[in-house]
Amino acid sequence: MDVLLVQNLMNWLVLGSIYALVALGFSLLFGVLNVIHFSHGDVAMVAPFVTLAMVQALAASAGTAGALVLASALAIVVVGLIGVLADWLVIRRFRSAPAMMALVATVALGTVIRELIRMVYPQGSNPKPFPRLIEARIMLGELPVPLFSLFVIAVSVAMMAALFALMRHSPLGMRITAVAEDRATARLMAIRPGRIFAATFFIASAVGAIGGLFFASYAGVVRFDFGIQLGLIGFSAAVVGGLGSMQGAILGSLLIAGIDTLVQATMAEGASYRLVFAFLLVILVLVLKPSGLLGRPVVEKV
Repeated sequence: MDVLLVQNLMNWLVLGSIYALVALGFSLLFGVLNVIHFSHGDVAMVAPFVTLAMVQALAASAGTAGALVLASALAIVVVGLIGVLADWLVIRRFRSAPAMMALVATVALGTVIRELIRMVYPQGSNPKPFPRLIEARIMLGELPVPLFSLFVIAVSVAMMAALFALMRHSPLGMRITAVAEDRATARLMAIRPGRIFAATFFIASAVGAIGGLFFASYAGVVRFDFGIQLGLIGFSAAVVGGLGSMQGAILGSLLIAGIDTLVQATMAEGASYRLVFAFLLVILVLVLKPSGLLGRPVVEKV
């Protein structure tokens, strides 16, 4: 078996898994709130910084490896709560406003989050090394495969399956669907939309935080402005698949990650041009099918 082929295949699946975790948050929030939460990537990338801060505090009592696991778990919860706070402070005020107002507000919110990281975190403008969550390798036949790659893929698939099960087979998922369909009718059924919005933001932000942790661990470094890139890729993946479609978010993520990996593997200095080709795909899809590959056209009555 070709070692390079297996390595590129693993890179594709790892990147696709990371992008999908972020893209799912965009699709979930758009499907429920009909709002494009452009600061979602910045919220997700708070997780690595919270993890690094907590590792230093926990290392003395839990050991380095145990501290990293515990700090990552706590960071996911913290970022989920930050998502709820962002909704309560900013986004909820634009639920009935024109879409452009919410878009501008979330872009501004992302800038505030990035600048707060730079201001609060020691030397926040400088890149910070971020450890691999798992360092070991396993042998796949005669090929060494990083256990981290298998861990990212397995956790991402498990999170996607759990999210689909939550939305389709749980009381909370049914309430989320009811609020997304008709908030007024949901209120008549004793469903409180405010609580559903908070739960949705927590879930989307926590899932995004896992993607942010994996992205920082994959890159080996984290920087205060990584949220721009991760958020833009996640949003593009959701658009390619069809905003509001969780299956589309996964498909779009795999397509963008596939182009990303293919360009890096086949072109000289491909790493510098990978996003050019990825966003060309976004433009092509929007020209040919504006609703996305799995999205449904929206018909507006006039």
